[in-house]
Amino acid sequence: MSTATAPAAKTFASQADLAEKTETFTELADGVFALTAEGDPNSGVIIGDDSVLVIDARATPVMARELVERIRAVTDKPIRHVLLTHYHAVRVLGAAGFDERVNVIASDVTRDMIVERGAQDMASEIQRFPRLFRAQETIPGLTWPSLTFHGEMTLWLGSREVRIIHAGRGHTRGDTIAWLPKEKVLFSGDLVEFGATPYCGDAHFRDWPATLDRLETLGAEKLVPGRGEALVTPDQIKAGLDETRAFLRDAFAIAEAGVAAGHDLKTVYAEALRQMRPKYGHWVIFDHCMPFDISRAYDEAKGIDTPRIWTAERDMEMWHALEG
Repeated sequence: MSTATAPAAKTFASQADLAEKTETFTELADGVFALTAEGDPNSGVIIGDDSVLVIDARATPVMARELVERIRAVTDKPIRHVLLTHYHAVRVLGAAGFDERVNVIASDVTRDMIVERGAQDMASEIQRFPRLFRAQETIPGLTWPSLTFHGEMTLWLGSREVRIIHAGRGHTRGDTIAWLPKEKVLFSGDLVEFGATPYCGDAHFRDWPATLDRLETLGAEKLVPGRGEALVTPDQIKAGLDETRAFLRDAFAIAEAGVAAGHDLKTVYAEALRQMRPKYGHWVIFDHCMPFDISRAYDEAKGIDTPRIWTAERDMEMWHALEG
C-alpha cells in the first residue's frame, strides 16, 4: 500500500531571495548622497556645515555601521540626526548602530504606529524577508524616535535647509519626506518606487495618488525613491511618480471591481495577478508584495480604512490561503 506525500508548504517568495545586492553610494549634489542596492531599501545622507543627517536607519545595527563607514569615507563630521521616513522594521531597526547621542526624528504619526504595531511588524518582516535583516541578532529591540513633529519641521544643518514633511497617507499613514529646496533633491521614502513593486500592506490606496501629486508640485530635480536607483533626470522622476501611481490605481481598481461583484479575496488575487503580471511582473519583489498588496486593497475596497495589523501568524495564514 503506497502513501502519498503531502506537498511542501510554499514559503514566502522573499525567503528564497538570498542573493546579495551590489550597493552604490552616489553623490547627487554637493554633500548629498544616496545609498541604493538594486531594489533593496535605500538610505540617504546629507552633510551640513557641522553635522550629518541620515535618512532611514537600515534594518540592523550591523548594516547601519556599514553605512557609517561609507559616510566616514567622505566626511568626519558627526552624525547628529537620523530621520525615519516611516515605521517599517527594515527602515528603522538599525538605529542602534549609530552613536547613542543621535537624535532620531519621526512624524508623530509614525511614532503612534510604532506604539500600535511596531512589535508585530518587527516579527512579521524578519520572518518574511530574512536576507534584509543581516545580523538580526544585533537588533536590541524597537526603535523609538527621540524627536517627533506634527506636519512639518525644518532642520538647519548650519546653512543647509532640510524640510521634513509628513506628506500624507500613502505607503503608511505616517509617511515622511526630506526635501532640500535649494538643491531640489527629494528623498521620498517608499511613497515612490522605481523598478520595484510598492509594498501596500499598510497602504491607503485612495489617498496615495494625491500624496504623490503633492510631491510632484515640489519640482524636484533629483529624487531618491524607497527602492530602485536614484532618479536624476526629469524623465526618470516622471516615470517614478507615474509608474507608482499606475500600479496603485490598477491594483485598487481590480479590488474594487472584485468586491462589487461579491468575489472572495482568493478570486480577486488571481485576477490581479492575471492582469498585473504582464505589466509589472518584472519589477523587484513583485511576487513577494502582491499577496500583501491585494489583501490590503481588498480590505480598503470593503470599507476598512485603518489597515489591519500584520503579525507573523496572519502573514502565514494569508500566504497559505492565496499561494498555498
